[in-house]
Amino acid sequence: MPFTAPIPPPGEPAVAATPYGGDTTTDTTTTAHRTGGAMADRTPNRFRIDRSSAKEEFGLACQRLIPWAGADEDPPVGAMACFLAPGGDSDPDCHNQDEVMLILSGTGSVTLDGVLEPPFHAGDLVVLPRNQEHVVHNTGAVELSWVSLYWPLRETAVRTENEEVAA
Repeated sequence: MPFTAPIPPPGEPAVAATPYGGDTTTDTTTTAHRTGGAMADRTPNRFRIDRSSAKEEFGLACQRLIPWAGADEDPPVGAMACFLAPGGDSDPDCHNQDEVMLILSGTGSVTLDGVLEPPFHAGDLVVLPRNQEHVVHNTGAVELSWVSLYWPLRETAVRTENEEVAA
């Protein structure tokens, strides 16, 4: 899964083990540019939400956000930053997880189970109940961005009439 490494000190490449396996290296020139230059507080627990760190998923760009060094194998919640181009729509998605979207910038709307909901704007919190198909729409002239929090991290198994199937 994509992962963003901590912001490194000037001149030092950051290499951070990800909780999902492998290492991620951050280019210090790009980081210095993104952060506006030198920063007094450089801690290994600071990460930058950044479109250039996002990977294409679900019909939009997504950046996985939560590193995990806890005792459990997985974090209790998932989080990702999402970026959707002007006029764009995400792929339809439906999962057995609750989800909230904290809108960072732009204007959009969401279709829940075929019903177009009222528009949302930067600063709004949008709730996506589990097991409802949703499509996010960017209705503005600039990129729409949000942080999506969802739980549980992994979908629980769903029992069908004849068998149990992992969701």
